[in-house]
Amino acid sequence: MPTRQMSDWRDRLHEVVFEADTPAGKAFDVALLVAIVVSVAVVMLDSVATIRDRFGPGLGLLEWFFTILFTLEYAARLLSVGRPLRYAVSFFGVVDLLSILPTFLSLLFPGAQSLLVIRVFRLLRIFRVLKLRHYLSEATALQQALKGSRSKITVFLVAVISLAVVAGTLMYLIEGPAAGFTSIPRVVY
Repeated sequence: MPTRQMSDWRDRLHEVVFEADTPAGKAFDVALLVAIVVSVAVVMLDSVATIRDRFGPGLGLLEWFFTILFTLEYAARLLSVGRPLRYAVSFFGVVDLLSILPTFLSLLFPGAQSLLVIRVFRLLRIFRVLKLRHYLSEATALQQALKGSRSKITVFLVAVISLAVVAGTLMYLIEGPAAGFTSIPRVVY
């Protein structure tokens, strides 16, 4: 009997977390999308010095709130699938994990929390939530066009980089360190 209750619990959790066709699943997905947008906004605001100076502690608390929320959501996804490892290595599983790791890494490496903007990739779930899967074929067409134009894009990028290096070198030679051009890489940047 306990096994059946566990199965029912996991099935209900799976329905809420993965099924956008049910009212609970749709509400979960919409709330998740709102949380993702707000968390990305918090990270962006935290990168503005004047805002960080004034609201830094509050933004930090919000960031931990979202990290804990997304960690619980990630755990719920892993608990509700039959093969958790398969989900963990899937595109969305990796994005979900990468969206929470920077906050924990920032405890060891200050500044790592700036990588939290990767959470914006989680918004790709909107295609599933709003039933916009037909747009994914357009993304495939774009991907194929980029692959077909790879050589032209490579030539263009090499030409632009070469021009930037030549122009930067000329500026370094003409203006020099007195004008703030202390090295060729700095001028090119």
